[in-house]
Amino acid sequence: MNIVERFLSYVAFDTQSSEATHITPSTEKQRIFARHLKEELVAEGLHDVELDELGYLYATLPANTDKQVPTIGFIAHMDTSPDASGKDIKPRIIRNYDGNDIILSEGIVTSVEKFPELLYHKGEDLIVTDGTTLLGADDKAGIAEIVQAMVYLQQHPDIKHGKIRIGFNPDEEIGLGARHFNVEKFGCEFAYTMDGSEEGEIEFENFNAASAKITVNGCSVHPGYAKDKMVNAARIATELVQMLPSDETPETTEDYEGFFHLTNMSGSVEKAQLSFIIRDHDREFFESRKAEISDIVKTINEKYGEGVALLETKDQYYNMREKLEDKMHIIDIAKQAITEAGMTPKIKAIRGGTDGAQLSFMGLPCPNIFAGGLNFHGPHEFCPVQNLEKAMKTVVNICKIVAEKLGE
Repeated sequence: MNIVERFLSYVAFDTQSSEATHITPSTEKQRIFARHLKEELVAEGLHDVELDELGYLYATLPANTDKQVPTIGFIAHMDTSPDASGKDIKPRIIRNYDGNDIILSEGIVTSVEKFPELLYHKGEDLIVTDGTTLLGADDKAGIAEIVQAMVYLQQHPDIKHGKIRIGFNPDEEIGLGARHFNVEKFGCEFAYTMDGSEEGEIEFENFNAASAKITVNGCSVHPGYAKDKMVNAARIATELVQMLPSDETPETTEDYEGFFHLTNMSGSVEKAQLSFIIRDHDREFFESRKAEISDIVKTINEKYGEGVALLETKDQYYNMREKLEDKMHIIDIAKQAITEAGMTPKIKAIRGGTDGAQLSFMGLPCPNIFAGGLNFHGPHEFCPVQNLEKAMKTVVNICKIVAEKLGE
């Protein structure tokens, strides 16, 4: 089975996760895919293949060298995003893409104007959808690349490597992928998530992240007799939103710029609720953003009365750079591996989070490497075949380089 066949067999499984169930894995269909993968890993000759009760799958490729080489790992997630359907995906391959708009199906077009990244892949073979579902390269491309690399290494015993561990987890798309990952059992000195986008990308910086929920308590009185009595929670909520900087939102920021993002707003005169996410790469700026929203709530209470606005904040994850700054050889190995696979390494900060960030704070340094898909989480997602192949070669190269550089 080649890597394209493997990838297409994986996207046939609907593995969409859900924030509504509050169980792990969040959907039974992820467990079905995990069982399939377990059988496949056994058939491909992997050792110590174990699927735990929470849907986390682990396996080992034993070392083929007498050197003492650090155990390293590769990780990818099995779920697809709740943002778009992952059921009955109908992929097709466009051979030698000509650089024009792609008609996915009648009335559904992936245009070059809207998705100019298509032009970077002119002449390549693109795997696309029919425009009614996502493709699932996030992150079944990563799984296919890791499995194919393990097969390749077994078929090429002349490539010396240490012990390699692989791990596939559920629920990354709802922020819970690392929650039950058994770092101790995984037993690696460091690892890489294969969950990035464009070829050559390496990511070892991500947002610091927090959620903020604000409840505004009002007092409903007949509007005809409301003077000096009514406290309109819905109106106060809109006032509160306007107190945040208008140029620090997702739609006005890029690169290393942080933001406040209003994700939900509901309410009436009696009660209103606001939900925000707070993001910044810089830890000091991140803390100041949390302080800023706290100060706004304090100002509202000073104006309308104590307890009118109640704030609850919760840190979600932190920038993994904190845990990798003194371990940059892990990044250097990835850069060399990408270069040897014929690409130019591209260091990029993630404007979001990753399982690797949480794993890094759990004691497993874990930067992120490209998996090769683009336009994730929607029907215009596509994945160049050449990206799949290059990512697979990158995994192989990392295994080889670790043995050469760190083996004793």
